[in-house]
Amino acid sequence: MSYLLILKIINIGYYFTKIIEQDSIDQAIELLNSKLAEQGFGIISEIKVNEIFKNKLNKDFRPYRILGACHPEYAYKAISFENKIGTMLPCNFVVQELESGDIEISAVDPAASMSSVNNESLKDIAETVRNKIKTIVKNL
Repeated sequence: MSYLLILKIINIGYYFTKIIEQDSIDQAIELLNSKLAEQGFGIISEIKVNEIFKNKLNKDFRPYRILGACHPEYAYKAISFENKIGTMLPCNFVVQELESGDIEISAVDPAASMSSVNNESLKDIAETVRNKIKTIVKNL
């Protein structure tokens, strides 16, 4: 594992990302789960992308998981204001092992994705969820 760590959260337009100190992707997911719970989120889906690539394409790929996180209260409000917003839910987190052996966690910026929806009622929800996700990633 590399000794060079990114200690600050990086915002790249549509996602936040951070390299964390964990020995395995499973440990990183346990840590992420605890930080999600602190902010009222839970994991509702998990896709093991590397296993899909192996099973469907016979291609080896580094450990890479997409976790769908949901905050029921804000999901309910968003869907109540915009019935098609479910196309942008849940909030996705990517947990991956980089070639260096480091573990990186990235999360969608919901304010960036919801900015394409022309509904003023969603702006406050998106900003609140955005701040919660930034806190989660920062506290990893």
